[in-house]
Amino acid sequence: MNYEKIVTLYDTVQHADAARADLEAAGFAPSDISMISNKTLPGTQLREAGLWYRLFGRDIAEHEATVYGRAVESGGAVLTVRVPDSDVPRAMKILNAHNAVDVQGRAVQQGLTSEAKVAPVMAIPKTTVAERPGEEVISLAEEQINVGKRQVERGTTRIRRFIVEKPVEAQVSLHEEHVEVIRRAISDPAYVRNLEWADKTMELTETAEEPIITKTAHVVEEVVIRKEASDHVETVRDKVRRQQVDVERTTEQKRKAG
Repeated sequence: MNYEKIVTLYDTVQHADAARADLEAAGFAPSDISMISNKTLPGTQLREAGLWYRLFGRDIAEHEATVYGRAVESGGAVLTVRVPDSDVPRAMKILNAHNAVDVQGRAVQQGLTSEAKVAPVMAIPKTTVAERPGEEVISLAEEQINVGKRQVERGTTRIRRFIVEKPVEAQVSLHEEHVEVIRRAISDPAYVRNLEWADKTMELTETAEEPIITKTAHVVEEVVIRKEASDHVETVRDKVRRQQVDVERTTEQKRKAG
């Protein structure tokens, strides 16, 4: 059985993910499907033709590499799927249903070339694998780590204003006026000259000061509440799985009787 690798370019990762989901729903093995985005190839020279040659197994034109690079840099993705020859039309129909990019047409639009002759999905026959009678093919898969971010609550700070009371004291001078009655004995006869026999009443008011408490309030402090943001780099560690193949040959040796 012969196999081909079909390479498809999408302007968004969402379109590539939808295409991959439909491929898997149609029975194509997940291990035969891979996706390339700016997250899986960070910091790589995405517009170099040599990069795509190493990934796809064939030489591609410089304008094609530029189209791939620009699309992936701007958030697009490249989806590859390995399928038997008999399933190529069915796989290409699924891939084309999710807004696949016409690489040659895009190159013409961007002024990279003047010809557009290739369909939106590009099949790469260089990856064809022929299985001879009695031959089996083992696919080797490798996981890749994708680090995302999410916002979580680390705690709550509650600020509550309330009233407390404390005893205070102050000293104040108070003035009092009281009536004092003093009786004096008189022995001088001269006092009787103007003797008055009429009734007489006198009233004097006694006064005293008492404390009066009034209160005034003024602001003594302000509490400023705000959030401060900071960034830090954290190293995350995990393990990814990779399938390898170990070839072991056994030889039966015949011992010669001596």
